[in-house]
Amino acid sequence: MKVSYLNDEFFSRLETLALNLRTSLSGFFGGKHLVRTYGQTVEFADYREYMLGDDIRRIDWNLFSRFEKYFLKLFTDERQMHVQIFLDCSASMERGNPNKAAYAVATAAALGFLAVHNMDKVSFNLIKGNKAENNMGTIVGKNAFFRAISELDKLEFDGDADLASAITNSTNTGTKDGLTVIISDFFTESQWKKAVDYLTYKRRQVLLVQVLSPDEIDPAYDGRVHLIDSEAGDMADPRNLKIRITKSMQMAYKEAFDDFRQDIKDFCISREAEFISVDCEKPLEKMLFGELLKVGIMG
Repeated sequence: MKVSYLNDEFFSRLETLALNLRTSLSGFFGGKHLVRTYGQTVEFADYREYMLGDDIRRIDWNLFSRFEKYFLKLFTDERQMHVQIFLDCSASMERGNPNKAAYAVATAAALGFLAVHNMDKVSFNLIKGNKAENNMGTIVGKNAFFRAISELDKLEFDGDADLASAITNSTNTGTKDGLTVIISDFFTESQWKKAVDYLTYKRRQVLLVQVLSPDEIDPAYDGRVHLIDSEAGDMADPRNLKIRITKSMQMAYKEAFDDFRQDIKDFCISREAEFISVDCEKPLEKMLFGELLKVGIMG
């Protein structure tokens, strides 16, 4: 049975939040993100002395009458950022636990809603194979957002996903103009770290959201089992295994899994990217209002 979180109540709970950027922004005018440079808003910021070539219309004549020097009024500058969301649409995101795919879609939708709610742009890039499909275009405004979400809620998860190729070959990656979010379980043979390196080279802020099912975090298998890779082509694929699960194997899995997750975290720290790992059976609000607040993405 297909699971969905997307309804009016879900989005209404998000309206008090906003996306934060740690880095400076060189996006388009018209947003709500204050930047360190001065601009053309109506909010006063500071004064500075007039310099040859400055716009004389910005001279404060009241100060000139007092000090007989020319001073310019400086105003705050606000920019619009582009939130790019890359969603892993491979089979491992859904098979065995449909709630995992629904959780990933809801996370993408929540971040997209926060973008348009705060006058930012958002794009949903669906990673299928080695390509990132963006059939919805760049979305501005809530009307366009909700039209896109109706399509996102029908999304099918199948095949595999090459995160590195899909993201590095994306044609719409801007430079220093916002936040890129990668939502995946990161159970992939592709070199996803190349994608993070590419995005940091483009001076984008990066967030990795790892969505996992309880069985992936702490499998309860015992005895003889047939393990089938959800992204394998057929039953003869060497990734499919018939094995006997023992206590020592369970312990080895837990150790390997902890190392796997720690490696992602350590790599993100080294690239000044953010990383959170979530259990899809945990309340979605706990991730949105807790984990994302902790790493400073929301405020």
